[in-house]
Amino acid sequence: MDSQLLIKLVLLAGLAVVALLIVWPGRGARRMALRRISLLLVVVTAAVAVIFPQLANDVAGLFGVGRGADLLLYGLVVAFVGYVIATRAHHSRVDLQVTELARAQALGAAVDAGSIHR
Repeated sequence: MDSQLLIKLVLLAGLAVVALLIVWPGRGARRMALRRISLLLVVVTAAVAVIFPQLANDVAGLFGVGRGADLLLYGLVVAFVGYVIATRAHHSRVDLQVTELARAQALGAAVDAGSIHR
């Protein structure tokens, strides 16, 4: 059996969670709460890793990873992928809003210009 099977499963589960958050509809309070809780967990994990660096090595050993720094890097990669995807989705929504506003303004200006020439 692969000694790194556990970490592979955990990382794939993390990526699956990121994928679910991508396709999960909604921007409501529940989604915002999940984001805040996730961010809080990342901050607490980072603080624990800074205060107790040996703990990172011990946890890495449980997952079949050689060093705690490698485990933290793997977690950071999953978090970064989630951040990039969330940021891209946010920018897409903002672009759509700007497009809608520009269209509304252009139509409003065209209607105003048409009423002036009559």
